Amino acid sequence: MMAVLAVIAALLLQLTVVNRLSLPAGGVPDLVLLVLIGVALSRGPAAGAVIGFSAGVLVDLTPPTAHVLGQYAFVYALIGYLAGRGIGGPVWTVVLCVLAAPLLAAGVAWLIADPRVSSPALALTLPVTTVYSLLLAPVVVWLVAGDRARGVLA
Repeated sequence: MMAVLAVIAALLLQLTVVNRLSLPAGGVPDLVLLVLIGVALSRGPAAGAVIGFSAGVLVDLTPPTAHVLGQYAFVYALIGYLAGRGIGGPVWTVVLCVLAAPLLAAGVAWLIADPRVSSPALALTLPVTTVYSLLLAPVVVWLVAGDRARGVLA
């Protein structure tokens, strides 16, 4: 229940505050992804995949939607599973998932021929979003995952 509330709170905070920030280079961190990683680290791969799928469906349904329904459900389910596996410890898991999620989302968008996915657009947005998410990751993941993520801050 707390995981669901954390994902909903992250989504609301993402939509109402974070997406409206005027950060340098125009990117913003992905709070939903960071909360998902924290939940998956603390609950394991099966719960991570289920929470990831659920979080992805919420992201897919939340306006303004400019992508195909199910795109983020697939991406977040896979990322939740990977984060739940905890490959290489908490630090490497967070880094791997934060790097993989936008690349996977761009790959899925490219596969379904999304016209918004182009090399120049990806070259501008992916690095900035990844850096902002990595900068915010220690705090968010630690708050969500608790003891399991202590290695992220150590």
